Amino acid sequence: MTVALSIAVFTIAYILIASERVHKTIAALAGGGVVVLVGIVGSDDVFYSHRTGIDWNVLFLLLGMMIIVGVLRQTGIFEYVAIWAAKRAKGSALRVMILLVLITATASGFLDNVTTVLLIAPVTMLVCERLEVAPTPFLIAEVLASNIGGAATLIGDPPNIIIGSRAGLSFNDFFWNLTPIVLIELAVFTLLLPRLFRGSFEVDPERAADVMQLEEREAIRDPRLLVKCGIVLGAVFAGFFGHPVFHLEPSLVALLGAGVLVLISGLPQRDYLSAVEWETLLFFVGLFVMIGALVKTGVIGRLAKFATELTGRNALVATMLILVVSAVLSGVIDNIPYVATMSPLVAELVEHVDHPAQADALWWALALGADFGGNLTAVGASANVVMLGIAKRSDHPISFWEFTRKGIVVTAVTIVVAAPYLWLRYFAFA
Repeated sequence: MTVALSIAVFTIAYILIASERVHKTIAALAGGGVVVLVGIVGSDDVFYSHRTGIDWNVLFLLLGMMIIVGVLRQTGIFEYVAIWAAKRAKGSALRVMILLVLITATASGFLDNVTTVLLIAPVTMLVCERLEVAPTPFLIAEVLASNIGGAATLIGDPPNIIIGSRAGLSFNDFFWNLTPIVLIELAVFTLLLPRLFRGSFEVDPERAADVMQLEEREAIRDPRLLVKCGIVLGAVFAGFFGHPVFHLEPSLVALLGAGVLVLISGLPQRDYLSAVEWETLLFFVGLFVMIGALVKTGVIGRLAKFATELTGRNALVATMLILVVSAVLSGVIDNIPYVATMSPLVAELVEHVDHPAQADALWWALALGADFGGNLTAVGASANVVMLGIAKRSDHPISFWEFTRKGIVVTAVTIVVAAPYLWLRYFAFA
């Protein structure tokens, strides 16, 4: 009974989110409330369980970085970068998109992709405002690029951190094994942009000429605050990179950085809280509770186990099945809880594979499938939800299906490119 009910609640909530008949935050919170009220999950499951509860690390990482972005916005640095990018692209909207996509993907390899999206979105809005073009295609392209670029390293995407911990894989393991395919995927994605966003690059020549006359240095409104932000951001990033040394979770690092920056900036509350996406944070709360119900009742575990049983003892078949299944399920169910559930099952499969390279291929298939699969739908990855929230607050809402139409194409292409890479590197030439 609880299994069927948890599936029904999640399905109905997901349909409401996808159809946009009900606001996604209301749908997610209502679904979470139902599974709590009927007793599928209790307070211990919701607030204290790492397996079935709210992922507080994700929520507080988002909150901390949103506050930091709110303070940083007061300096004028986003206007500076916007003008710089537009001038380097010589006013071409397509070149601006390519430049911002490459910046986003590169940053996502060394920062959490949600953090990257929070930093790049304000820049994008300002560039598009200067060129008088719609920002929606640019925002979608950037979040797709962030999920691709985040696959390159251990710290680029939360699912990679889970996999690294479970499999004992280091930062260097991820870098040397996944960065090559990510670079290939980015090249393919860049070539795909003109077709994927056809009709989005018309710019008035006079507007482009006006942009070329702008002086980016004049955009900096508060140089002293910018220096303070630079120091705090440097310390925050050092905390992210220095996790093995300091043993501080990224969420705590972000909150500490936000607190220090609020203290030394002297800004009023309305300024540093203006960038906080409260609706997005509450949406995650409801989503985590509903998915926790699916985890507790064994639904996700059964799906993952069924997929692994189909592979038998054939490592190549297992690798390809994990890649495809992970891409599909991660697009429907947030890739963080999916990877957390799938990791123990992949670990069981690895024990039956004698060849070390082929055993590692199972882990790389899980990482690539989950990371690239996050692009499949608007709720497939945390960065997607955050970007949609930013777009809505900026009066440029992106619908579930508008995002998903592009995401399906990009996910299909990236998985098709990843499959031969895994076969060639770990099986054909292992």
